[in-house]
Amino acid sequence: MRRFFILAVMVLAVVAAMAREHKTLREWGFPTGIFEPGRYNAITDVPGVTVGHVTLIEDDSVRTGVTAIVPHQGNIFRQKVPAAIYVGNGFGKLAGVTQVRELGNIETPVILTNTLSVAAGLQGAIRYTLMQPGNERENSVNAVVGETNDGRLNDIRGMHVTPQMVIDAINQAHGGPVEQGCVGAGTGTICFGFKGGIGTSSRVLPESLGGYTVGVLVQTNYGGILEIDGVQVGQRLQKHDFIEHIRKTENVDGSCMMVVITDAPLDSRNLERVAKRAMMGMAKTGGIASNGSGDYVIALSVAPGNLIDSRAKTVTSTVLANSEMSPIFAATIEATAEALWNSLFMAEPMTGKGGYHVDALPVEQVLEMLRNR
Repeated sequence: MRRFFILAVMVLAVVAAMAREHKTLREWGFPTGIFEPGRYNAITDVPGVTVGHVTLIEDDSVRTGVTAIVPHQGNIFRQKVPAAIYVGNGFGKLAGVTQVRELGNIETPVILTNTLSVAAGLQGAIRYTLMQPGNERENSVNAVVGETNDGRLNDIRGMHVTPQMVIDAINQAHGGPVEQGCVGAGTGTICFGFKGGIGTSSRVLPESLGGYTVGVLVQTNYGGILEIDGVQVGQRLQKHDFIEHIRKTENVDGSCMMVVITDAPLDSRNLERVAKRAMMGMAKTGGIASNGSGDYVIALSVAPGNLIDSRAKTVTSTVLANSEMSPIFAATIEATAEALWNSLFMAEPMTGKGGYHVDALPVEQVLEMLRNR
């Protein structure tokens, strides 16, 4: 019976994939914003950044996974990355936040998973770091692990994610196109009542504004009143978190993890300012950072000359002036909003724990709304 169920799920998934063409919002012919994306329209457009997923779909109840974002290809613990974290709403379990705020840097890949697997995320990221050549004598590692709660579709209490899966996600990380939708840490997530997941986007500033690249990757599991490129989709579909309160079926609470990486030379202070703008991108999608939502932004700068040598007694860096920040703010808002929308456009419908089913975004209806706005 178990094998039959798995086979049936696989057949249904294939049929669904054939019936629904997966394209990002931009690929459907609706570019948003004023700045152009990079080659892949992904966080991997930032030089040296790679992304890896481990997706875990088993039986009728396991729908979860791990996503690893690797900021550069050296020893991250030895060449630490300037970073900042902004908390839009703190109903979450982001590990490693206090040291990042204190020291202004990150020393491991950024790991995303589900709420009850943060411990596994920590163990995996720490083990990976301790295994790196040059780290043999280290006794302390500040791993950064974010989460959203995929407990509606996934048997989250089973804690199926293992530290080895985290190490595998890091080791499998690659540049180029990034898998989006129901993959990695986005496998079991829900967004605006539709199937959410992993989304990504990028922006490249013109040379006159510095020529810098801003890349964003998101894990979407939040609610609100969906807007897409200014169109009130949630209202027109009559599907949002406050529709007829008495018979409301969707919960406004949830979470969203946003990772912003740029090659612009920024210090932790201005990276926090960048992180705040990602929340503005979330607002453009209709997200409201509700009471029970953990909405976090992790912002990093991988400008090569500003990586922090852990053994140096002094640090010399060149940082962008405050007066040059506005284009990066705008690019961050644009890339964040598009990444969030892409997570919906690229996701597939899914049935999980207890037969709970979540539909994908009705793309054809949404495209018709966008055409006839």
